[in-house]
Amino acid sequence: MAISGLKGGIFLALLTMFMLGLASCDSGKGTGAAESLRGGETRPTLDPARFTGLSAEAYQAAREIPEVIDSLYCYCDCEKHFGHKSLLTCFVDEHAVYCDICIYEALMARDLHRQGLDAAAIRKAVDERFGHLRHSGPH
Repeated sequence: MAISGLKGGIFLALLTMFMLGLASCDSGKGTGAAESLRGGETRPTLDPARFTGLSAEAYQAAREIPEVIDSLYCYCDCEKHFGHKSLLTCFVDEHAVYCDICIYEALMARDLHRQGLDAAAIRKAVDERFGHLRHSGPH
């Protein structure tokens, strides 16, 4: 009977570990997935009031949804040329005001966020839209 109890205990322990493992799977949803996409930019963005037009709108978007903007690759390739961590880095200085790619990526992200998409879905859409627009050198 002790063996039967031991087998039952092992079975329950394995079943519990299996269920805990399933529960921890995120399937690309929730905060865990969004956090894993982050580039790691922590500096504040510049004040949108310093700019006009689409530039001001893009700086405002970066200020409103930094966790989303930080999850996006900037297709002007500033990571490669200037060491940027993510699209959000473009908005901590005046880099973005001189780059249409930065501006349009941020505005697209803002619009998709307003439609209720999460960071992973926004990243996928931005990658599909801007992936072919890489610069060959610094701009």
